[in-house]
Amino acid sequence: MAERVKIPNDKYRWAIQRAGLDVDIFTRTYPGLDSWISGEKNPTFKQLENFAKKVKVPFGYLLMNNIPQENIPFPVFRGDAGRMENFDLNVYDTVLSVQKRQEWLEEYLLQNEIDTCPFISCIDLDTHIPEAVTRLRSYLGLAPNWAFEMPSFTAAVNKLTEALENVGVFVAFNSIVGNNTHRPLSVQICRGFALYNKYAPYIFVNSSDAPTAQLFTLIHEAAHLMLGLSAGHAASETESTEEEERYCDSFAAEFLVPETELINIWQNGIDYCAKRFKVSTLVIARRAYNLSLLPKMDYSKFYQQYINQPLVEKKNITRGNFYLTNLKRLGHMFAIHVKNAVNTRQLSYSEAYRLTGLNARVYDNFMLNHV
Repeated sequence: MAERVKIPNDKYRWAIQRAGLDVDIFTRTYPGLDSWISGEKNPTFKQLENFAKKVKVPFGYLLMNNIPQENIPFPVFRGDAGRMENFDLNVYDTVLSVQKRQEWLEEYLLQNEIDTCPFISCIDLDTHIPEAVTRLRSYLGLAPNWAFEMPSFTAAVNKLTEALENVGVFVAFNSIVGNNTHRPLSVQICRGFALYNKYAPYIFVNSSDAPTAQLFTLIHEAAHLMLGLSAGHAASETESTEEEERYCDSFAAEFLVPETELINIWQNGIDYCAKRFKVSTLVIARRAYNLSLLPKMDYSKFYQQYINQPLVEKKNITRGNFYLTNLKRLGHMFAIHVKNAVNTRQLSYSEAYRLTGLNARVYDNFMLNHV
């Protein structure tokens, strides 16, 4: 007869809520769970293992005496994420995945004496915004009006990503957890985040967001890295009350929409300016208002119309080039370092599979033809 195991009732509720599921609905649809929670019957080890897999919780957590404390290791500002009592499991697992890559990168870069990002922790909140922006432009080799030359919003995102990677920032884009299309990352919960590390700084961007928002996220999170801070943010059009966030917002606004350049073309209107700078119309309107180019009444009218528009997230599209998609998900520079580490026998194939999330069947093709 199969051995049965008893765990506290609140463990079931915690595990279900941790997965972002409704306890009542899940209990009604999962066979036998109601009797386990009521204590009328206990599950076998196999049944409990299956339950753990279903709610994506490590099996050992259910056997612990106390419910483990799990927290995203940085503050998440604005949006739904900042108001939720329970963290979002998909965001949490994404952060853990990026951290594992970051830990390996730090060791690899140091061992091989590879140059690392020069602008980490180079400013503080007392640094004047124009001075800080000038520093980043210098490091990235971008002129104030660099976006004018970009043929599209997506091209601007790609250009900025390449510039950041060239100076040692690791950048990853994804809209799901790893390669699991059943675990989406909502923009409302996570627009992006920065993971500070002196040697392997990371920026993660939610690829289901609009290209204009992705561009803002890249610079906003780069400012966090320049401040030496890890942080994340979610979709929200309200201005933050946090000092660090206000600084990073102002930094991104000046970097993407320089005052002088905006004044020069402002007479052409908000839509024209947004297309030239490759940013959203809200960024242009807010910037113009702050620079006294747009009267308060006109800005308020525009703002009300803007926030009443529904937030549009790109659908998760499975068709397309699998390998190029994974190159974006991993980040080009990260993939290059993994490839070189394997080729020089500093990293085993099994570890490379774990770090990239690619299996043996596709790994060689990916590294040989797409990195």
